[in-house]
Amino acid sequence: RYVEGACSLVREMTVRNIGLVYGGASIGIMGAIADTALQEGGRVTGVIPQPLVDKEIAHKGLSELRIVASMHERKALMADLSDGFIALPGGLGTIEEIIEVLTWAQLGFHAKPCGLLNLCGYYDGLISFLDHAVHEQFIKKEHHSLLIVDDNQQRLLDRFEAYRSPLQVNKWIL
Repeated sequence: RYVEGACSLVREMTVRNIGLVYGGASIGIMGAIADTALQEGGRVTGVIPQPLVDKEIAHKGLSELRIVASMHERKALMADLSDGFIALPGGLGTIEEIIEVLTWAQLGFHAKPCGLLNLCGYYDGLISFLDHAVHEQFIKKEHHSLLIVDDNQQRLLDRFEAYRSPLQVNKWIL
C-alpha cells in the first residue's frame, strides 16, 4: 500500500509535467517511483553518493544520474535541483532529510514547499511529536505550518502548486 500510494503520487506528478528528483536508487520505494515515472514518460533525476553506487544499487535507466561524493553533497544538490520536497513513507534518512529542508525553510534559506504524504497514517507519530513541540514552545506555530501534510496525492500536489511561504525572514530573532 505504501508503494502503490507513492507510485500514484508519481503518476499524478507526471500528468502535471512535474519531474522527479530523488535519491537515485533502484530498490525499495525509491526504485518503484523512478520506474513508475519513467514508464509514464516522466523525467527522473537521481542523485546518489559514490559509496551507494559501489554497492550496486544505483538506478541505471534514469533520465539523468548524478553521482556525488557524500550524503551531504547529495542533499545539497537535491535541494538545489528541486522546486519542493515531499517525504514518502521511509526510514531514518527520509525523516532526517525532510526535517533538514524544513529547518532550511524555517531559517529562510529557501521558500519551497515541504510536505509529508501521510499514507495510511504513516507519519501520524511524527506529526504528533511536532504538535507536542509546538505546545511545549520549542517550535513556533508559523514554523510548524511550513510543513504541508496530506494523505491524498492530488490534494498534496494542489497545495504545493498554491504554496507561498508564510515567512519573511530578514533576521533571526529568539
